[in-house]
Amino acid sequence: MTTPLEIPGLSRVDARYEVLFCDIWGVIHNGRESFPAACSALTQWRETRGPVILISNSPRPSAEVIRQLAQLGAPRSSWTEIVTSGDVTRAMLAERAPGPAFRIGPERDDPLYDGLGLAFADLERAAFIACTGPDDDEVETPEDYRAVLTAAAVRKLDMICANPDRVVQRGDRLIYCGGALAELYETLGGRTIMAGKPHAPIYDRAFELAANVLGRPAERRAVLVIGDGVKTDIGGAQSQNLDRLFILTGIHAAEAADAEALLADAGLTAQYVMSDLTW
Repeated sequence: MTTPLEIPGLSRVDARYEVLFCDIWGVIHNGRESFPAACSALTQWRETRGPVILISNSPRPSAEVIRQLAQLGAPRSSWTEIVTSGDVTRAMLAERAPGPAFRIGPERDDPLYDGLGLAFADLERAAFIACTGPDDDEVETPEDYRAVLTAAAVRKLDMICANPDRVVQRGDRLIYCGGALAELYETLGGRTIMAGKPHAPIYDRAFELAANVLGRPAERRAVLVIGDGVKTDIGGAQSQNLDRLFILTGIHAAEAADAEALLADAGLTAQYVMSDLTW
C-alpha cells in the first residue's frame, strides 16, 4: 500500500497535473453553505494550471447543480465544466422509456426525467425502478424501504439508481442517498444499474469535457481526482487509474484520524490527503 502524502494545500501537488476532476458535496459545500477556501483553491488552479471539471453524484442534471452552486455562494470562477450522475443516467432512462417506472425520490429531482417520455406506475405495473434517493431524506432511512424493495426483488425489477452515494453531508448531519437504497436492494437479490461514481460512464463524460476545453485528449497521468468519499471518489478514481487527493473532513470526518488505515480497509490508496481543500 502507498502511504498518502499529507499536503497543506493544492499548490503542493506534482507539476504534471493539469486537470482536476473535483467532487462537489463535502469538498466545495456541505449542502448549506459553500467553503470559500476550497472555491478559492479551485479558482487559483484554473488561473495557474488548467481546467476544473466538477464531477458529482447528484441525481439532477448539471444545470440544476449550477443553480445550487450559485445559491450557496460558490463563485463561477471555481469551475470550468460540470458533469453529474444525473446527466449520464438520463441516457439509461431514455433507453427504457416509456417504462413505466416505479419512482423513488423527492419532487426536487423531477428535472432528471424532463423530456424523456418516461411514464410512472405503481410497483405492480412497473417495468423497472427509477431511484434518486429517499422520498424524504430528512427523516427516512433505507429500512423504511425494505418492504417495497423486497417486493420489487421478487418481481426481479432492475433498479436504475441516479445517485450512487450512500450518504452525504448536509450541514453537520449525514443523510441517506440513493446508493444506500441500492445497497439494500442488492442484499435482497435485486439488480442495480448506476452510471455515477465509482462507475465508468461519469468519468468518460468528464474526459470528454476536459478534451473540449484543452482542445486535445487529457492524459490520465495529468488528471488529479479530489473527493471525500472513499468508495465513490477514491475507489472510482483508482478503478480508472487516476491519481487521488482524499479530503478528510467530509463524510468520513469522524473516522479519518488515520487516513491510510481508512483507505486500506477499503483496499484503496491515495497519492495525497488534506483536511480541507485549500490552495
